[in-house]
Amino acid sequence: MTEERNGCLVFDGYTLIKDSLDCVPMDGKYVINTISPNSYGISVYDQEMNDALKGADYLDLDGVYFGWLPWFRDGKKAKRITGWDCFMYYANKLNESSGKIFLLGSTEETLRLMKEHMAKDFPNVKVDTYSPPYKPAFSEEDNQKMHEAINSFEPDVLVIGMTAPKQEKWAYQNKPYCNFHVSIAVGNVFDWYAGNTKRPNIFWQKIGMEWLVRIFYRPEIFRRNIGNQMRFFRHLALDLLHIRKFSKNTPALRMR
Repeated sequence: MTEERNGCLVFDGYTLIKDSLDCVPMDGKYVINTISPNSYGISVYDQEMNDALKGADYLDLDGVYFGWLPWFRDGKKAKRITGWDCFMYYANKLNESSGKIFLLGSTEETLRLMKEHMAKDFPNVKVDTYSPPYKPAFSEEDNQKMHEAINSFEPDVLVIGMTAPKQEKWAYQNKPYCNFHVSIAVGNVFDWYAGNTKRPNIFWQKIGMEWLVRIFYRPEIFRRNIGNQMRFFRHLALDLLHIRKFSKNTPALRMR
């Protein structure tokens, strides 16, 4: 059963933003992670990712197909809100309030370009950055350096661009150690905003098939993610046919 609560759709442990990021307060500490068929598929066999999605304060609907679950079940729709939408929403919001944003991820050169572009596009926003080491998993020392960089700046919004599932896990696991009001995981946005790569045309974005164009840009990502995506659609079908609930497709429950 899908409940509507404080601007969100709440079902099976997920808290999905329904229409707008306006529902997220700016006076506490909140993690917004990204949900899509791919991230769901990862969470089925990765307990840390499952925790990061269900333990996040809010989820934005980057992969529109995940929104089929509450829609087909209970007729409740959620608007697609991508990582790019999140980034632009908070950049504009902080530009109005002369707030602070911290960019965590990518290379020093990409962060430099982003900072230059933000100075032109959002002149009232104070920006700081940190480029973590490129490795599969961060050490305790790596995390400590990131915490120190973030906390010395005390941003209103922490923007994490490390790709999934690393960014979602890091946001959830490191929330207690970082000072911010809102953190968002944005994936490819750093490269798009810096100008390193180009986002697919607005037409593909509006019809929810941006992923199709990106296959041609990065076919290796499609090959890596297709199994996770198919896992989502299989579980969706099983749920709608009343064979197996989504809530039972988690690593912890499957091991029992």
